[in-house]
Amino acid sequence: MQAFKHLKRVVTDWFLCGMFIATLLAWLFPRFGSSGGALHAEYVTNIGVFLVFFLHGVNLSSEQIRHGLKNWRLHLMVQGFTFVAFPVLWLVGKTLLGTQVPALLMLGFLYLCALPSTISSSVALTGSAKGNVPAAILNASLSSVLGIFITPWLISLVVGSGSGGIDLGSTLLDLCAMLLLPLLLGQLLRPWLGRLFARYKRYTAVLDKVVILLLVYAAFCNSMVSGMWQQQGTAVIGMAVLGSALLLALVLWLTTRSARALNFSPADEIAAVFCASKKSLAAGAPMAALIFGAHPGLGLILLPIMIYHPLQLIVCSVMAEQYANRTARVDSSAALSAQ
Repeated sequence: MQAFKHLKRVVTDWFLCGMFIATLLAWLFPRFGSSGGALHAEYVTNIGVFLVFFLHGVNLSSEQIRHGLKNWRLHLMVQGFTFVAFPVLWLVGKTLLGTQVPALLMLGFLYLCALPSTISSSVALTGSAKGNVPAAILNASLSSVLGIFITPWLISLVVGSGSGGIDLGSTLLDLCAMLLLPLLLGQLLRPWLGRLFARYKRYTAVLDKVVILLLVYAAFCNSMVSGMWQQQGTAVIGMAVLGSALLLALVLWLTTRSARALNFSPADEIAAVFCASKKSLAAGAPMAALIFGAHPGLGLILLPIMIYHPLQLIVCSVMAEQYANRTARVDSSAALSAQ
């Protein structure tokens, strides 16, 4: 019943339903949102992405980040899993199954594994599970900044740079201009605008999700126009679902075991597991548009993270409740012992 309750919460989430609607609209009206189409999505989404990351910068509390700086072992574990363990797992998967999985889908899994952690869901789940929230804020924020540089570099190691691959220098400049610059501007203006935007934070969260949906719609429009989905067939969706589920299960097991092997406190274990296992669709969608451009296979490249995103929300919501119940039982036992 608990699992059904969490599944129902995700199914009724307007953003997740919006992803399904965005892909359906791309199938029905592909030329409207494709590059050069009437929507001019390449310009609309660029403006939206810049604004979203500016608002992230305004809403990011530097005081909470400073408070979480001390626990360096936790930070090393989270960033190590995010940018080292995930790519290594992809390399193992490619070695074992590379001939069975379409090349574009395998590139999509590489992109998933190279992405930074989420900010909002990592922090929210850590808080609901009674974990170390300042450490979660620091690690998720640090991961997002590091991802601007590390994610395209990891992709370039496999697809190459320059002719036939990605132009790493140009891509890094674009990512800094579209993601890092507005984030820094938001932080600089936070002393003057922080309180104002805090009142309307729920609206900025809606804007964040709308921009992601536009990016997903534009990516699938380009894929539909190119005929990529007709060439691949529906089997790739099953492969993406199975691969994403296996990856999430393996990473959650590894992060939990690693946190306990390092003798983390329960609060630190919660932050480590939730931050180290997450991958960000909010950063992934705009970064994909900048790294891969108008690649006709962008819809397929984004497919693994689009599946991984709701899966991590469902599974980690259940885990957060279990962690919270465990903490409540420990606190209750301690209170009885003190009496």
